[in-house]
Amino acid sequence: MSASQGWLLIVVSHAILLAWPALTVILAGVAGRYTAVRGVTAVNELPAGGASPSQFWIVIPALNEEVVVAATVGAALGLRGPVNTQVRVLVIDDGSDDRTPEILASIGHPRLHILRRDLPLARQGKGEALNAAYRLIAARAAEEGIDPERVVIGIIDGDGQGSPNLLIEVSRRMRDPKVGALQCQVRIRNRSRLLGAVQDLEFGAVVNAFQRVRDDLDTVGLGGNGQFTRLGALLTLGHSPWSACLVEDLELGIRMHLSGLSIRYTTRASVTQQAVVDVRRLTRQRTRWAQGNIQCARYLPQLVTSPVIRARALAEMLHYLLSPWANAVISLVLAVMTSAGVAGLLADQPMSFLPTWGSLASMAGVWLAATLFPGFVWALVHRRRLGDESLIRLIVAAFAYPAFLLLGLVATYRAVFRHAAGRQTWAKTERLTEELTPQVIGVATPLAIAA
Repeated sequence: MSASQGWLLIVVSHAILLAWPALTVILAGVAGRYTAVRGVTAVNELPAGGASPSQFWIVIPALNEEVVVAATVGAALGLRGPVNTQVRVLVIDDGSDDRTPEILASIGHPRLHILRRDLPLARQGKGEALNAAYRLIAARAAEEGIDPERVVIGIIDGDGQGSPNLLIEVSRRMRDPKVGALQCQVRIRNRSRLLGAVQDLEFGAVVNAFQRVRDDLDTVGLGGNGQFTRLGALLTLGHSPWSACLVEDLELGIRMHLSGLSIRYTTRASVTQQAVVDVRRLTRQRTRWAQGNIQCARYLPQLVTSPVIRARALAEMLHYLLSPWANAVISLVLAVMTSAGVAGLLADQPMSFLPTWGSLASMAGVWLAATLFPGFVWALVHRRRLGDESLIRLIVAAFAYPAFLLLGLVATYRAVFRHAAGRQTWAKTERLTEELTPQVIGVATPLAIAA
């Protein structure tokens, strides 16, 4: 490599790093605009219209969730939709071998249904568990003669709890028959520790801003928690809408967009979940997400050639799917060049095409600015938009944000190695004990597994 090529690479890398704060400012502005114009106030108006849901199924996948399942089910049973709307809760006990079955059996309520899956069908991944629930619900809707377009399946994770107005807001947004799915805002419940605060900064500010932009572009991504989908939309995707992909939620969203179905996003209702407060487990979780992103790269040719994906929507989707790998490659190149430059300088044999001490200091300054600055911007956005955290705590979370980004890079590299080695099995993320919500007395209804 010539000296000019080496310095050109450094300049380009610096330019890319400096572009991220600019993007942060733009997204922060978008987030601020929606704060002022749309707000986050809960809406409790009763919806009307032929496309409004008449039946909700709140589906809770549960594999060894003894620590949280009582609180999650209690919160789900407490959700209320508009007048004359049926709300049922379906818990998928996916072969649990802890106290989950006993706890579920003790929570009695006529609207609570339990779908027990045993080995070898059980433990085939969250996607297969959701498919079993989907087929059961589809069969039940057909038996009861309910229009699939008015049946909505909501996914709430084993540690998830929805805001009181959740189903009202979903009904309101689904008055539009073009809306096939709705993703609700996600917040972190246990955010007293630093890792929890940083994750809430991520979900409450960063992810929210991106999803608001995607809502304008009609490219909203589905998350594993707080997604609500019309049964009719799922039926268009066949026998198994969810797959064995490690991010089955992201893949489902991509498939829906390719099918011409619209996905919307709302901040007027939310679902909370637990933070992962252990660095090792958090790295493992983010590695799984990154590896699932690799798996979804197989949809790139379909997205590029799809007649239903508009140009600006395609640009955003390509950015979302490709930017983690662009960041990983750029970071690796910079790390190699920096290491080689330092080695040469320490050996008193500097190479003309590698950095000097002065340029290394400059690069360090760029990295510091490019990683610290966005965290502070997002902290201010979080404070303005949500207002439920002190500015001091958010500033502390902002200082930790660069390490959080670095963890994401580490997870990306781990995901590449795991994918190349064909390793796709994962240990379940452990839950934390929380105060239980009051249980509702009644009779739980077991259901047979649909074919």
